[in-house]
Amino acid sequence: MSKLSIVVPVYYNSDTLEMLYDDMKEKILGKLGDYEIVFVDDGSGDNSWEIMNKIAERDKNVVCTRLSRNFGEHSAILAGLSVCTGDCAVTKQADLQEDSTLILELYEKWKEGNKVVLAIRAERDEGAVKKFFAGMYYWLVRKTINKDMPQGGCDCYLLDRQAIEVIQRMDEKNSSLTLQVMWIGFKSAKVYFHRKDRTVGKSRWTFAKKYKLVVDSMMSFSYFPIRAISLIGGLVALASFIGIIGAIYEKLTVGTPIAGYASLMCVILFSTGLMMITLGILGEYLWRALDAARSRPPFIIDEVRKND
Repeated sequence: MSKLSIVVPVYYNSDTLEMLYDDMKEKILGKLGDYEIVFVDDGSGDNSWEIMNKIAERDKNVVCTRLSRNFGEHSAILAGLSVCTGDCAVTKQADLQEDSTLILELYEKWKEGNKVVLAIRAERDEGAVKKFFAGMYYWLVRKTINKDMPQGGCDCYLLDRQAIEVIQRMDEKNSSLTLQVMWIGFKSAKVYFHRKDRTVGKSRWTFAKKYKLVVDSMMSFSYFPIRAISLIGGLVALASFIGIIGAIYEKLTVGTPIAGYASLMCVILFSTGLMMITLGILGEYLWRALDAARSRPPFIIDEVRKND
């Protein structure tokens, strides 16, 4: 009999964990057969660790994992994948925005022979601003990184044991785990679902984390930033050359005096700004190369509690 692992990254989710487990118990756990739930405490400052251990007392199939500090959701998922023992593993958010029955649909697709199953958002009950920026991110990914990125995006997915081992061997930091999952290939399928709005708890998905995800996605999977600064540099140089030729021609034919300070300062400041942007982009690549060369682990597990 196959075994399914459910990996749940936890970060300040003390108010939703018991509701999440009760929802899964009511809807899916009795239909799965052999399963395990791997909770990963990603350095939460609340009592999430205590609550997940209380859940483990109710269910011998619950595994509690605690990281030494906050490493981020993607690292927490990687930690859960390294601990899980199932023939396949599905990621599950702790914020109650995805219906638990989605896991059954993903699991059925895996039984059909798919090694990667993506959960695609067909609809989402969120504000217009969130929808707009999410749509912009996925549009950018489709245009510059992966044309197969679904329009609604995907954060949840099921991975076969072989796919899990490949993801672990990649050992990438400062990257997008979802894009890694899509990059590895294998036979895959898609399941569409309706994402609900969050009604319990407060989201910790801050603007800084969203911005980092955009930068990490671009730097890890696309040469677009490098090509873009080369193109901009070439266009600026061409425009400057045309401007110089035009100024000299007008001086020789019409006698128009070449004005100095204001126009010169505008050109200098504009060029300096472009150079700073260029250095910033190059610095992002160099920093990632340095971080990879240091070979620091993407996560550190402090404690794992199982019901043996």
